[in-house]
Amino acid sequence: MLGLGYIGLPTAIFFADKGYQVYGCDINENLVGDLNKGQIHIDEPGLVEKYHEVTKNGQLSFSTDPTEADVFMIAVPTPLNGNKKADLAYVKCAIENISPFIKEGDLVIVESTIPPQTIEMVVAPLIKKTGLNPDENEVLIAYCPERVIPGSILEELNNNDRIVGGYTEEASEAAARIFEPNIKGEVYRTTAITAEMTKLMENTYRDVNIALANELALISEELEVDSYEVINLANKHPRVHVHQPGPGVGGHCIPIDPYFIMEKVGKQTPLIQTAREINEQMPTIVTKKVKQLKETHKIEKIALLGLSYKGNVSDVRESPALKIAELLAEQGYDVKAHDPFVHESEIKIKLHSLEESLDQADLALVLVDHDRYKQLSSQAFTSMNQQVVFDTKNCLTVEESITLYRLG
Repeated sequence: MLGLGYIGLPTAIFFADKGYQVYGCDINENLVGDLNKGQIHIDEPGLVEKYHEVTKNGQLSFSTDPTEADVFMIAVPTPLNGNKKADLAYVKCAIENISPFIKEGDLVIVESTIPPQTIEMVVAPLIKKTGLNPDENEVLIAYCPERVIPGSILEELNNNDRIVGGYTEEASEAAARIFEPNIKGEVYRTTAITAEMTKLMENTYRDVNIALANELALISEELEVDSYEVINLANKHPRVHVHQPGPGVGGHCIPIDPYFIMEKVGKQTPLIQTAREINEQMPTIVTKKVKQLKETHKIEKIALLGLSYKGNVSDVRESPALKIAELLAEQGYDVKAHDPFVHESEIKIKLHSLEESLDQADLALVLVDHDRYKQLSSQAFTSMNQQVVFDTKNCLTVEESITLYRLG
């Protein structure tokens, strides 16, 4: 397993638990050192317990160097570069690092999210440099994108359907033989480029849908209509499912994957581009809304509730809440942040207890729908200078004593 991040480590543990001999490899020496000491950097239900089981029985070990194997899985990062195009440096590095160990008959599975044609135009040519020809199935290459959500990774690795996109038909079959005996979901065989596009479209669909909901929220404010009631009633239609508006889109998938399509066929993506623009401007819109509230309520001190990109997880990748915190600080507000899941070492913002954050605050700004916040009563806000709450996730149920604002 090349790459021991949010996908690679749980996947390595998953297959080790199924009885395979798994070698986890990462170029981050500190990460590998911590894993060899029994320290896991990912908060996931059941992951620590499974980790200790499979390392204790010798099914899983960690190193910074690859080794010979029958199957090589690549789950390394594919971030955006400064031009908002996919940076494939980690994927290329992984292929180059395993090249000395690849032998005839081996299977190379790429799980990292990649632009269309990457298997054909980048991965296959690099592997051909080993002297083995994937066109002749001397080495088998497949793209098998992950489809899991933080907070339920082990469960979804076990239960979700999988797409296996082979560079050749034989590669699809080889990849299917890895997944079919080990998961409860269906395994669907296809080509590599179809699998690449499917993964990207899954998240692009969600991005566009969220952008529609966010645009509805802005429209509803102009028309003075409740966007949440509109969405609720519209979704009573059997063929309609509008998502919920919010302060932006985070995580490593939804705000990133559309760009992988745009970089290939930009002129054909006006809808996708507009959706990205709408969702990217939401943190700025939230801060402008705070400025508007300042005209009615004196606001100097703000309690930020939630910094992760989604509810009940510690993941802060691409979190709009962090962008909002930065914008508010730049505008001179005294900001105190709370999040029951996020570790302070992963962010540049000092964290406070919920009570400390709310104490003497002029505004409570809810940015993440953690269960803890959903359970807050009006009593929780009594220490504030004024009980004014801006709930960007529509997750609070509070009494009339609270002055409550929402998006849309």
